[in-house]
Amino acid sequence: MNTPLKLTLNSPQVTADTAARISSALQPGDTILLEGTIGSGKTHFARALIQSVLTVPEDVPSPTFTLVQVYETRIGEIWHSDLYRLTSVEEIEELGLTEAFDTSICLVEWPEKLGQLTPDSALLIQFVTDPDDQDTRHLALSWSDPKWNAKLEIIQ
Repeated sequence: MNTPLKLTLNSPQVTADTAARISSALQPGDTILLEGTIGSGKTHFARALIQSVLTVPEDVPSPTFTLVQVYETRIGEIWHSDLYRLTSVEEIEELGLTEAFDTSICLVEWPEKLGQLTPDSALLIQFVTDPDDQDTRHLALSWSDPKWNAKLEIIQ
């Protein structure tokens, strides 16, 4: 595991811009795990990332109730999943998410629900809201797959 890359994002717009910059380095087979409390910015980040690569603008709702939303984008298929309501690993397999890890770009909110299904090659982004400024987010990005070293140069 690398030393986590720490970012402080001072506004929702800076968060969206960071997500868009990261999207430019993504390709099918990349998975980003979005970890943090409710309201910490996971969905905002995912929505901005997806909207930055759509060929035709569309609404990007939270997948809290649908569990998975799939988007066709100019960089490939993106699966945005929210695992908050799931209670077992078997439910994740039924969604087809494990196959999508190999063939699509996957954004996973509440990744701790993946358990042993967590891809070894994933990028983990932990979101923390600044206690003194509700618009500021502190992100810690960590990974073990060396492919992320080059992909994240765009934000360092």
